[in-house]
Amino acid sequence: MKRAPAPAKLNFALVVGPRTAGGKHQVTTVLQRIDLFDRIALRPAPELRIRGFSEDTLVREALELLAREGRVTPGWQVELNKRVPVAAGLGGGSSDAATALRLANETLELPLPPERLHALAARLGADVPFFLEPGPQLGEGDGSELRALELPQDFWVVLLLPKGVRKLSTSAAYEAFDRRGGEQGYEERRRKLLEALGRIRRARDLAALPPNDLASSPLAAELLAAGAFRADVSGAGPAVYGLFSSRRNAERARRAAGRHGETWLTVPAWYG
Repeated sequence: MKRAPAPAKLNFALVVGPRTAGGKHQVTTVLQRIDLFDRIALRPAPELRIRGFSEDTLVREALELLAREGRVTPGWQVELNKRVPVAAGLGGGSSDAATALRLANETLELPLPPERLHALAARLGADVPFFLEPGPQLGEGDGSELRALELPQDFWVVLLLPKGVRKLSTSAAYEAFDRRGGEQGYEERRRKLLEALGRIRRARDLAALPPNDLASSPLAAELLAAGAFRADVSGAGPAVYGLFSSRRNAERARRAAGRHGETWLTVPAWYG
């Protein structure tokens, strides 16, 4: 039995541009894992079985794709222990798929090399390749073109999932973005993001990154007022995060934010 954590991610910035000829939006985003994770256990089996989360589709799709690419029968049993909130902008499904893909690939007699595994992951979703790489990454193109970043990791994260707020589907979030002409000024926003990345030396410098183009929340302002040096929505939301230098302030902010929904206190994570 192979086991691994499947961590959630935050988008520290998400700058969105126009659609390309292929129909996907150009994006520039800063991706960071956090120490909130699902658990994946996988072993070879006579047939493909996914247990523990009846709503899963992406892990199954990932393993069927791997089997076709590796020219083997899709014979794995996966135990999926969910802790990352579903449909929250935290990439839980993508992380599960990438982790299962990596573990299953290790069981093959002829494992796929990293570049082929990355290409396979990109077919599943723009976030999936990120979870095959260690550390924070800059995502460009549709988000799956990655470049490793050296970012400070010495801060606390308060994560808030507001109660009563339903997530728009990712496609609906992008459609709303298009209707308001959100792509205008993309190149300027992208330039500012890259310039801000080049100036980051300490955790507080993350505050200079531009805000999320797809989603916003008034709860981010509340976390800033509680002492966060940066707060924003992750991905298409609705999860909101605040970054804190002090654990004491982070714990105080988490307690206060609890009236708005479910909360977590966590830290950055590096593992894949």
